[in-house]
Amino acid sequence: QEQLVESGGGLVQPGGSLRLSCEASGLYYSIGWFRQVPGKEREGVACRIDSEYSTYYADSVKGRFTISRDTAKNTLDLIMNSLKPEDTAVYYCAAKQAYGGRWCEYDVMDYWGKGTAVTVSS
Repeated sequence: QEQLVESGGGLVQPGGSLRLSCEASGLYYSIGWFRQVPGKEREGVACRIDSEYSTYYADSVKGRFTISRDTAKNTLDLIMNSLKPEDTAVYYCAAKQAYGGRWCEYDVMDYWGKGTAVTVSS
């Protein structure tokens, strides 16, 4: 059973920064970060396919968030800058095992972490 473990969530003021980290030691086709607020569908924030040098960012986070993979440490980080109240959510690390097809949508991901909460508020 693959395990993904997130850390780094917390409370931050608007305009601040936060770094989330996911322990991810398996081999995956794609891996990334999703977020969810109550009453809304889980959305892909940023994902990557290391073997294809592909990266996806949601329009709402482009220019502010960066996804980074450290294969030596088996971690996947999400560096979040210029945070806004609307970034408040539970953030999940997720990975897809099967090769090809859609790769950063919640219904195709095979493995999920338990999530870490991020609150952006003054």
